[in-house]
Amino acid sequence: MNSPSPSPSPSPSQSPSPWDTTPAISVRIVSAISRIANVLRSGAWQFATAEGLNPTQVDILQILLSRDAGVRLSWIAQQLGVTAASASDSVASLVAKKLVEKGRASDDGRAIAIYLTAEGRLLAKKINSAMSFAFDAVNELPQTSQQAMFEALLAYIGKLQQSERFPEIRACVTCQHFAANKHKNELAPHHCNLVNAPLPHMLLRLDCEEHAPAEPATATLNWKKLEKMSL
Repeated sequence: MNSPSPSPSPSPSQSPSPWDTTPAISVRIVSAISRIANVLRSGAWQFATAEGLNPTQVDILQILLSRDAGVRLSWIAQQLGVTAASASDSVASLVAKKLVEKGRASDDGRAIAIYLTAEGRLLAKKINSAMSFAFDAVNELPQTSQQAMFEALLAYIGKLQQSERFPEIRACVTCQHFAANKHKNELAPHHCNLVNAPLPHMLLRLDCEEHAPAEPATATLNWKKLEKMSL
């Protein structure tokens, strides 16, 4: 992977500027996202410590909350970017705490899936309350800033998805029910064929329970269509 290009150096005819050593914008953007991730991770640590868990276990509870059909252990490892062994250890600990349980997968009776228990579901719902400081900070921004932030992050996720650097998500853009730019309405240009209704750009989801994976080529085309909208 090539390193970001540094800010251009002044030509001999130009006077030196105190800003010549400023890192490239790509470096500053990634640094900002990384720092935000660290703050959120710190919040997760505080919640985890209070509940006798570790952050990975908290992450597992969060991703299981909206997945009543259960998920495979390999999928959990992929989503969290950890090894299968690490995911297995965290799940085993959660099973011992009676927060999750193992059962037959809904799509394959021979396979094992991981499910939240009733106690685990209650605890998972408390996580959002513990992270309320992050939601409050976003809500204090002007609506236009929130919209611009969402669009920029969505476009960034699209780029990472196309480079296979982002785990599988249940986003509208990667769903077979999604039709990009079907309508001329600037506020609701897309269409959801599942509910047969126009879909506003700002209501695109990153995690939809009704998600049905589109063909990879279709998902890539959808990301490119959204990218053109932001130009």
